[in-house]
Amino acid sequence: MIFVARSERALSWIVAFATFAVIVIVGPMASCQQSPPANWTAEQDHQNMMDQLGIKALRPGPSGNEKDANHANYDEAKANSYGDLPDALTLKNGKKVTSAEQWWNQRRPEIVEDFEREVLGRIPPNVPKVTWSVKSTSDSKTGVFPTVEKQLLGHVDNSAYPAISVDIEMTLVTPGNAKGPVPVMIMFSSAGILKFLASHPEFKKMMGSDPPAPEQLIANGWGYALLDTSSIQADNGAGLTKGVIGLTNKGQPRKPDDWGALRAWGWGASRALDYLENDKSVDAKHVGIEGVSRYGKAALVTMAFDTRFAVVLVGSSGEGGTKPHRRNFGEAVESLTGSGEYHWMAGNFIKYGASESSFGSKNASDLPVDSNELIALCAPRLTFISYGVPEMGDAKWLDHQGSFMATVDAGAVFRLLGAKDLGSKDLAVGDDYRTAKMPPVNTGLLDGQLAWRQHDAGHTDAPNWKYFIPWADKFFNYHPTALELPADQPVFRTDPNSLVAHAQLLAKAKKGGIDVYFEGDSITRRWGALDYPDLLANWKQNFFGWNAADFGWGADRTQNILWRLENGELDGVNPKVVALLAGTNNVSDLKSSTEVPAKADEITRGLQAIVHVIQDKAPAATIILMGIFPRNDHSDRIAFMPLIDRINANLSALADGQRIRYLNINDKLAGSDGKLLEGMMNEDKLHPAEKGYQVWADALKPVLTSLLGPPAAADHAPQATGDPAAAH
Repeated sequence: MIFVARSERALSWIVAFATFAVIVIVGPMASCQQSPPANWTAEQDHQNMMDQLGIKALRPGPSGNEKDANHANYDEAKANSYGDLPDALTLKNGKKVTSAEQWWNQRRPEIVEDFEREVLGRIPPNVPKVTWSVKSTSDSKTGVFPTVEKQLLGHVDNSAYPAISVDIEMTLVTPGNAKGPVPVMIMFSSAGILKFLASHPEFKKMMGSDPPAPEQLIANGWGYALLDTSSIQADNGAGLTKGVIGLTNKGQPRKPDDWGALRAWGWGASRALDYLENDKSVDAKHVGIEGVSRYGKAALVTMAFDTRFAVVLVGSSGEGGTKPHRRNFGEAVESLTGSGEYHWMAGNFIKYGASESSFGSKNASDLPVDSNELIALCAPRLTFISYGVPEMGDAKWLDHQGSFMATVDAGAVFRLLGAKDLGSKDLAVGDDYRTAKMPPVNTGLLDGQLAWRQHDAGHTDAPNWKYFIPWADKFFNYHPTALELPADQPVFRTDPNSLVAHAQLLAKAKKGGIDVYFEGDSITRRWGALDYPDLLANWKQNFFGWNAADFGWGADRTQNILWRLENGELDGVNPKVVALLAGTNNVSDLKSSTEVPAKADEITRGLQAIVHVIQDKAPAATIILMGIFPRNDHSDRIAFMPLIDRINANLSALADGQRIRYLNINDKLAGSDGKLLEGMMNEDKLHPAEKGYQVWADALKPVLTSLLGPPAAADHAPQATGDPAAAH
């Protein structure tokens, strides 16, 4: 009984202690329960920030519609009403910066502090870590180019606040033929965005005629990474209590100097670079960042703050990017302080749109920093500023002139750090942004680490990729191995001049009035080109009245001609006759006589593919299929002739005498031994002299007469074009 009583007493003590322990343990847990994320609208969040700052009223931003009463200013005489740009090389104490050491240790930190506090916001010290994982790796293709594609996921640690999950999505694509690590461009984009743009003709028109940027990068031996910004931070004010900003703030609103979306996207790009630094397929010392419009702003911000990035392509970035805040032209500070776009910036930035507040009013002139200094933070690394033209959709609103001025002014920092600023061997810019004249459209300033180019397309950087890549390659000293594709595989030329020529030939095709369409390589091109006036005179003498137009392009192989034809150069032309001479540039690859049979078959397939495209694009046309001309330009002067003869024999078998007519004039250009006849070819022993072209014309004219009748008294074909490079 005593044992029982004591046991019952002990049990009561245990129960009492357990109850107390539960109270002690549960009590603190209840007090630590986390609040759910604030679910505010952008207007509510914006008002909260105004309340924190003591702002009662904001000036409205200008309208982009010039018919509205409050439309933006586009009068250059009124554009500089907010004073000069701040001097990137003057310390806050008034002393001039005269050395790289002063820049890195004193002035740069001052500028960074001002941007973080007043403009873009600070990245909090407690931002969670990111752990990357490879979801999948697969062999893929970008256009026609073999690639290796990795789907990546960067999980942001949310153990401190499980209510918000952030998983950064990135796709890394590298060339399938890469022999080692390659440079990579991180692009603020996604596969979905690229697919959307490709499926909408209106965007295609705005972007120009060049191949998509990912294809150009892969073709040039680069990789690319598509970084989905929406998986990092939403592009709206309502999302500021979510995404990585919301996760860091545990779902609560920002403080005035907290980061905005631009800085958050830049943070995401930096975390992407963390991954790329450990991927053996990537040359981590040569990773760049790119974006257009709001993502152009983000690309510039990323480059400015993370010095690991080697290069940036900033596309049409406007206010908050390369456009000076102090310029009263188009988009204004007030455009980014209202509830529509304030989320890009720090809360403190709203102060500079205030008309009534506890601190009075502020405007652009009160900002401690400006866009020239943001560009300067990128120095001395490769920085390419890109814009389009208003006529094609890159609105005046973006202030191209102001952005150029800011870029010129940033050049002082590039020079201080041993880099070259804007300028070219043909055009000196000067270093005073007030008097520097913006170069003509399509004139690049690409000689230095700081570069500028305004293209003739719309709100895109697409037409500048063909200049950006070789510009960066030059400074990286990067020389990738060229990818060889079969002769019947369409592929574009990667050099800028060829892509410009393609655009010119597209424009020529759209003019119409063409009955005879000449296609081929430089042998065809020179005959009807402005930069070969003697040959052009011979062309006109022989073909005037038959509405003939020349669409040849120098150094093209069958692959390149196929690409041009498949990308618009024959669309809607509807010629009655197509004369095709191509294949000699494929012949140049011959290394041994043992390769002749296989090489002949491959080149024949390429020419046959061209014929099929012509038949598809111009079904009513008669095709005159020329035999490849003889050439003696090899050290063994007739080494190519067995291959040429074999290809020509194959071509003759393609002809039916009606819709496809084979024409071989080689017996009039060379002897039976393959040696060129006197005067038929010029000194390179490859391209015809005027005498050789006349032989070709004499063979063509009877065929044209039989198909079209005699030449008319008038000619309606478009004007001749030439080599775009020769025009400069």
